[in-house]
Amino acid sequence: MSVVIIDYNAGNIYSVVHALRRLGINPVVTADKETILSADKIIFPGVGESKTTMDHLRSKNLDQLLIGVKQPLLGICLGMQLMCKFSEEGGTECLGIFDVPVMKFRPEKHADKIPHMGWNTLMNLKSDLYKGLAENESVYFVHSYYVPLTEYTIAETSYIQNFSASLQKDNFYATQFHPEKSGKIGEVILKNFLEL
Repeated sequence: MSVVIIDYNAGNIYSVVHALRRLGINPVVTADKETILSADKIIFPGVGESKTTMDHLRSKNLDQLLIGVKQPLLGICLGMQLMCKFSEEGGTECLGIFDVPVMKFRPEKHADKIPHMGWNTLMNLKSDLYKGLAENESVYFVHSYYVPLTEYTIAETSYIQNFSASLQKDNFYATQFHPEKSGKIGEVILKNFLEL
């Protein structure tokens, strides 16, 4: 199976590479359009800032390429946010695969720290991405922006309010959390993605 990780000026790509290698997959990290289009699976991970990253994607014409892919694609963290329509981070127009906004967390009490960082439980699991997992398994989050609950939500979690931990539309899947940093549970999610 050929798995491509999009190389696009975002951090944290190599922890995804290592997680896939533990599953016996040797992914290719690339921005080459032909390689991306011929892959069996595409992973769009990232840690970074929305506007700078979208500018980079547009400068390489990767934005249009990603919108049009037909094979399963998994966006992780910033990758998920960039798959949405608009982000409050930098007032950024994003890819628009999911017709939903990305909002900034607004603390309601002193204990609400931003970024939201650490382990949180998943609820209302609704996709083959979560095959074999029970409700309330814990995964690892690090983010200051979130996607509200929407028709595309396939898992939710709660911090300040309930929000989308994961989205799906057609062949596009996304997680706000980091499966590559979520131990055995994250490994199951990545394996499920590879088996879609």
